[in-house]
Amino acid sequence: MVVSDQELGTRGRATCARCLRPAVVCYCAHLVSIPAQTRVVLLQHPREEGRPIGTAHMASLCLPSASVHVGTHFDDAPILEEILDNSSRPAYLLYPGEDARDIVREPLREPITLVVVDGTWAQAKKLVKTNARLAAMPRVSFVPPSPSEYRIRREPKETYLSTLESLVLVLGALEGDSAKFAPMMAPFRAMIDKQLACERELQGARMRRKRNARRARRTLLPELLLDSTRTHVCVSGEANAWPYGARERTDADYRDEVIVWVAERLETGERFAWMAPPRYPLSPGAPLHAEVPAERLQTAPAREAMKEAWARFLRPSDVVCSWGHHAPGLLLAEGFALPEARVDVRSAARLAARGKVGTIEEHGGLLGIDAAPKITEFGRAARRLALLVGITLKLRAAASTTP
Repeated sequence: MVVSDQELGTRGRATCARCLRPAVVCYCAHLVSIPAQTRVVLLQHPREEGRPIGTAHMASLCLPSASVHVGTHFDDAPILEEILDNSSRPAYLLYPGEDARDIVREPLREPITLVVVDGTWAQAKKLVKTNARLAAMPRVSFVPPSPSEYRIRREPKETYLSTLESLVLVLGALEGDSAKFAPMMAPFRAMIDKQLACERELQGARMRRKRNARRARRTLLPELLLDSTRTHVCVSGEANAWPYGARERTDADYRDEVIVWVAERLETGERFAWMAPPRYPLSPGAPLHAEVPAERLQTAPAREAMKEAWARFLRPSDVVCSWGHHAPGLLLAEGFALPEARVDVRSAARLAARGKVGTIEEHGGLLGIDAAPKITEFGRAARRLALLVGITLKLRAAASTTP
C-alpha cells in the first residue's frame, strides 16, 4: 500500500527537482554515482513515466551510462537504430524467454548495451510483443537469488524484481563484481522506508476512511450489480477497427465491428464464445490486438449465426457487466440483442476504490485476479473476461460483507 502525495499533505509544497519526489520523502541523500562499462538503455511505458515510486528514474540517477526513453513504439526510434547499428557494443534485451541466456551463470565479458523495458509486467510484455525488432534481440535473464524488497508495490510473483533490483544483479554479473552496484540499493531502500513511515503515521486516518468506505460501498455500487434476483453476464469483445485518421476509415468508411465476443454468466458458469468474419477488410492491427490468427477470423462462421446464438444465450433476467461501454456499444451498433440492464464494472471499481483503477489488467493484478482464460483459443478477449469475472465477484463479495 502506497501513501499518495495528497495523503502526505504535500500538495503545493516543494518537490525535489532531482528525484521528483515531495521534499518530505526525498531520497537524494542516498543516491550514488557508479560508472559502468555496460551502457544501459531503459525503454519505459508512458503509463510508468512519473510514477512516484518507480525505479527506472532512480536507476538513471545512479548510472551515468543509463538513459530513459518513453514510448510504446520503438522499432523506428532513433535510439533503437543507434544501438542495433553499433557492432562494437552488441545489444541484449533483459527479458525472459526460452532462448534467454542466464546472465548470472553465463556472464558476457564483452562490453554490451543492455536494453531494459520498464513498466508493469503487463506493460513490459506488450512493449516487447508490439515491437518486432525489440523482440528479435538476443535476450538475457536471471533467476533471482531472493525475493524482491519492493514492499510498497505488488509484483505478480514473489520472485519478480523491480527494474533497479534487476540492474544491480545483472550489472554485477556482467562486470564480474557483485558488490560494485550494491550501493544502488540504498536510495531504493530509503524510498521504501520513508513511504512505510508515512503510512504508519497516517494509519489511523486510513482505517477511519476504510471503515467509512465499507459502510458506503453498498450505496456506492450500482444496485443492479448487487441484485440477487438477477443473473449477471460478464462480456468482453474485440473489434476490427481501423485507426482514427487512416484513409480506410475516412474515405472508405470502414466502421468498427465485433470479431470476437465472449461472455460468462456468473450464477451458473454458462459461457458464450464466438468469432465472426469481418464485413470490411481486416485491419492489420486487429489480429495482433485480438491475439487471434487472421485466417481464423476470416473463416469464422457467419455473423448472422453469431447474432442468433447470442440472442438464444441471453435471458430476461440478465444484467450485462462490461469494463467500460465500448464492447456493448459495438454490439448495439450492429443490431445485436442486448438487455437494457447493464453495469459498467470499471465505474463501479472506481467507486469502490475511491479513485482511478487503471486498465483491467492493472486492476486485476492489484486484486490478485487469475487472468488464465477459461475459454481457450479466444485470445485477449478471453483473458480479459477472466479478469472481469474476478473483479465483479470481488466487488459483490466485498459489498455482501459490509456491516
